[in-house]
Amino acid sequence: MPRVLIVAGVASGVGKTTVTLGLLEAFRRRGLVVQAFKVGPDFIDPGFHELITGRPSYNLDGWMCGREHVLNAVARHAGDTDLALVEGVMGCFDGFDGTSDDGSTAQVAKWLGAPVVLVVDARAQSRSAAAVVFGFERFDPELNVAGVILNRVGSDTHATWLREAVTARCRAVPLGTIKRDETLALPERHLGLVTAAEGPLTAERRRRLADVIESSVDLDRLLDLAAPVRVDDPGWRPSMTPAPRARLGVARDAAFQFYYHDNLARLRQAGAELVFWSPQADTAMPDVDGLYFGGGYPELHARALSDNHAVRKAVRAFAERGQPIYAECGGLMYLADALEDLEGAMHPMVGLLPATVRMRPRKLSLGYAEVQFTGDTVLGPAGTAARGHEFHYSTLEPVPESVPRRWRLSRRRGGERAEGYAVGDTLLSYIHLHFASNPALAPAFVDRCVEARRR
Repeated sequence: MPRVLIVAGVASGVGKTTVTLGLLEAFRRRGLVVQAFKVGPDFIDPGFHELITGRPSYNLDGWMCGREHVLNAVARHAGDTDLALVEGVMGCFDGFDGTSDDGSTAQVAKWLGAPVVLVVDARAQSRSAAAVVFGFERFDPELNVAGVILNRVGSDTHATWLREAVTARCRAVPLGTIKRDETLALPERHLGLVTAAEGPLTAERRRRLADVIESSVDLDRLLDLAAPVRVDDPGWRPSMTPAPRARLGVARDAAFQFYYHDNLARLRQAGAELVFWSPQADTAMPDVDGLYFGGGYPELHARALSDNHAVRKAVRAFAERGQPIYAECGGLMYLADALEDLEGAMHPMVGLLPATVRMRPRKLSLGYAEVQFTGDTVLGPAGTAARGHEFHYSTLEPVPESVPRRWRLSRRRGGERAEGYAVGDTLLSYIHLHFASNPALAPAFVDRCVEARRR
C-alpha cells in the first residue's frame, strides 16, 4: 500500500526544495520507489524531482484543478510506489488569496489526509522556532502537522535548544536538524531555480544532499508518519492510450521546457501523437498537424532561436497555412516580431504576432488567472472556461487592435483584460493553462489538428 507525506515550508525560501530533493535521493538509495508531486503551478521543481526518481513529477493545484483531480492524480501515479512525497508551495497556508485554503499546500494535505512535515529556517532563533511550529499547529486544527525539520542550524548547541523547545511545546515530532551549508542550495535566476535540464543537480550534489539528510533526519520515523494513499475518488482515469489521430509537434529544448505532464497526458489520451522537437537546434520543423509551444527561457536563447532562420520561416509558413498552433508565455515570445534579451539586444523572432517582447525594465507578472473564451479558438469554442497561472518578467508591447482577442482574462486583484491573441488558427497567451481545469481543452485541440490533417 503506497503512503503519502507532505513537505511544507513556513515560508518561501526556507529550504523545502533542498530538503525534498535530499529526501528523494536518500529514499532512492534505500531502494524505495518514490513518486514526487509539487503543489502549485511550478515547472522547475518537478524537473529536479524527475531527475532523481526517474518518474514524471505531477502538479497538484487545488484552485486550478480541484479536489477530484488532486486525489486521482496521487492515486493513479503513486499506486505502484512505496511513497508519494509532495513538495509544498510557498508557506503552507499560502495560495490563491489571504483568506482561504485555495491553491495552498494545506488544502492539498487535508484532501489527501496526509501528514505534514514542516521545514523551518532556524537561523537567528532558537526557542522562537517552537512558537512558529505551535502557531502552525493551532492555525488550522484540521491540518496534521506531524513532524518538523529544522534547517540552517548553526551549531550542536543550537540544534539541542531547537529540539528541546519543539518537544516541550508542540505536538509535531522534531525529525532532524540540518546544519547551515549554503553550498547545498541550487543556483537561481529571475524566474526561480536554474532548470534541471541545465545540469545543476549533479551526481555529486545529489550524493551530498542525501548524505546530509541521512545524517541529520530520522528517516525511519519520518516514514512511520506517512499515511495510506486515498483511492476513493476515481475521477478522470485514462484508459488505454488510443491510436493516434493526429501528430502534434511539442517544442521542447533548453528554451521551451515548461509543460504540465497532465497536459501532455491528456493530449495523448485525446489521440495526439506527440513529436518533441527543438526550435533552437533542429534544422527543420517536424512533419506534424499542429504545434504546441510551452513556456521556458527563450530570452536566454534568443540569439540561437533567431539565428535558426529556416525553422522560424517554416513555423510562420505553417501558421499562415492555417495549421493549429497553441503558444503560451515563452511560446508567445517566440512567435512575436522580436525579443529584446536581458542585455538589451534585439533578436528577430517568428513575426506572427505583430509586437515586440522586452525584458527591460524587469516587471514581474505573477498570479492565478481564469479565462472565459469570447470566441472560437484551437482549445474550444466561445463560452469555454479554463484556469491557469501567469509568471513572467517580460513585457509585451501593445498588440494592434486589429489582432482579435479570444478570451477575457481575470485575476483576483488584477482586474480583467482582453487576451488570448488569435492570428489565423494560432492562439497566443501569457497564461499557462492547466488542461485538467477543463477536460474539453485537450480533445478540442486534437480535433482541430485532425481537421487540419484532413485538409
